[in-house]
Amino acid sequence: QLQLVESGGGLVQAGDSLSLSCTASGRFFGSCAMAWFRQAPGKEREFVAVISWDITTTYYAESVKGRFTISRDNSKNTVYLRMNNLKPEDTAVYYCAGDLLPKVIQTVAGPYDYWGQGTQVTVSA
Repeated sequence: QLQLVESGGGLVQAGDSLSLSCTASGRFFGSCAMAWFRQAPGKEREFVAVISWDITTTYYAESVKGRFTISRDNSKNTVYLRMNNLKPEDTAVYYCAGDLLPKVIQTVAGPYDYWGQGTQVTVSA
């Protein structure tokens, strides 16, 4: 089992930066691909970024490419999301998720086994 806890959300202005963290407790963090998803009010949950267990592979949604950076520190059981040049359309609840021993890196929510409770990010214009 893996328990995930996000932190770092808040209210910022457009153009600002924010960093999110997701710390895992449990045995399998190092074997999980870790991803960030987000869900805005009235919208479906959408993929943001993912990083492989060995940090060799990352994927980003087109809407955040060049502005967001995902990273992880397996010694700290933590995955990060650095968000630069935030836009009002980035406003959402951000969730981290873990996919245990994936055969391929997934950019859809279905295969992810573990989820955090989410952290709110609000970007004002």
